[in-house]
Amino acid sequence: MSVHSTPGADRPARKPVTLHTLREMHARREPITMLTAYDATFASLLDAAGVDTILVGDSLGMVLQGKPSTIPVTLDEMAYHTACVARGNRSAFLIGDLPFGSYQQSPAQAMASSQALMAAGAQMVKLEGGGWTAETVHFLTQRGVPVCAHLGLTPQSVHALGGYRVQGRNDESAATLRAHARELADAGAAMLVLELVPSALAAQVQAECPQLITIGIGAGGGTAGQVLVLHDMLGLTRGKLPRFVRNFMSEGGSVEDAIRRYVAAVKDRSFPDESLHAY
Repeated sequence: MSVHSTPGADRPARKPVTLHTLREMHARREPITMLTAYDATFASLLDAAGVDTILVGDSLGMVLQGKPSTIPVTLDEMAYHTACVARGNRSAFLIGDLPFGSYQQSPAQAMASSQALMAAGAQMVKLEGGGWTAETVHFLTQRGVPVCAHLGLTPQSVHALGGYRVQGRNDESAATLRAHARELADAGAAMLVLELVPSALAAQVQAECPQLITIGIGAGGGTAGQVLVLHDMLGLTRGKLPRFVRNFMSEGGSVEDAIRRYVAAVKDRSFPDESLHAY
């Protein structure tokens, strides 16, 4: 491929993955794959490897910018990276993170922020938290904005949560998470990321909210799909990784080979390893 060519321009296109496609996969219990991407080149590789959904995560604050958390990431930065990913992606379903401070003030603010990400190429927006967010989710979905919610460990609330800890470990917090999931489903959320929660709780949420497409990260195999931060699963992240992460580059080959191994492992349910989710 020429250094001046558009990423992915030289490969045959697969049929575009839509929200309807994902719902059909969920209905037939086919595991859904998701990875993060932040630029056109990696987006093209994910698309070519058959990843179902690409998340332009505010994790770029830590992965690309070297910041200590996701909190400083701005809406302009998210829109920029979403546009980059959209140019490299041809068929995967594209989700953009609403960053901290871009939706907490009011549903109207969330709508304006969602408009910015969707204008940049996102097909769905993701926001964190439960309880108060149900009103915002309802406001957005009533206006044609597909929403992915996010419960469990919510990185934008890391200071309020006291660090990167497993959530929902006791009966009270588990009941709260389950109630929030039901509220978000009733409000119209189509997807729900469950991060760092016990696998039994994640499976219970999926059973109680069958209309939600649950995506787990450190939440066991009882969800409808899995997501990892791309740099983590490629072994590029320095420092200690969460124990649920598998380095798919360790077997060698190219980056695309590693991504294909991830897709295959999620599809055949050999990832995640349930022994690593016994919180």
